[in-house]
Amino acid sequence: TADWGDVQPEHGWGVDWDENTHPAIDIYDNAMFIITLINLIEMVPSAGEKWLPVKDLVSGNVRKYLWDDNNKKFIPHIYLGKGSPFPPDFDENQIYYFGGTAVAIEAGLLSKDEIRISLDEMVRRVQLAGAASIGLTLYPPYPEGFFVNKIMNPEYNYQNGGDWTWFGGRMIQQLIRYGFVQEAYEQVQPMVKRVKDNNGFFEWYSVNNEPRGSGTFRGEAGVLFTAIRMFEEFAESVK
Repeated sequence: TADWGDVQPEHGWGVDWDENTHPAIDIYDNAMFIITLINLIEMVPSAGEKWLPVKDLVSGNVRKYLWDDNNKKFIPHIYLGKGSPFPPDFDENQIYYFGGTAVAIEAGLLSKDEIRISLDEMVRRVQLAGAASIGLTLYPPYPEGFFVNKIMNPEYNYQNGGDWTWFGGRMIQQLIRYGFVQEAYEQVQPMVKRVKDNNGFFEWYSVNNEPRGSGTFRGEAGVLFTAIRMFEEFAESVK
């Protein structure tokens, strides 16, 4: 799939695991698994005896196999068995996964210096795309036709380069968490502005910042609400 998305390249619907699927490992799923284990151990401390070693093992392997230290980014996929569904001359590692990176930060997988580098790279690629916010799913997008499902075409559509506050807002939260409050405030501006301008919480936005999908998308509302609460808590802490 494309970053955190649920549409695989191989066939029209794209969300069913079947004989067409090319199994792969990626950052988003592993980061979510790590977050799940962290939350489990917080809720049930006794579970830590069993699951903390698993969390540490997975975290170490993510850094070992999925983090491209030379380019300071996550590798999109490690393909298993069938290999890649894409042409052999396609360099998928040119694509930067915004959402997976944000969730990896939430999972504690990047240092503060790496978070700053990641933010700078996100901002740079948003500018290259001509997009509005760091909610951009990925850049550059997969070329048209690489996904059979029409919703992933043309480029910059849906999860193939659409702009999703649902994930951009998570990056805002992590910037606040790691002390990049000014940067978070700057990057959240286009996200909250378009809510007001369009009088709704839309599912995603085009590369031209036009609203798409549901106008009552709770995912966008939820991440912005949490980010705003975090800004308020920070403001209270420095009074």
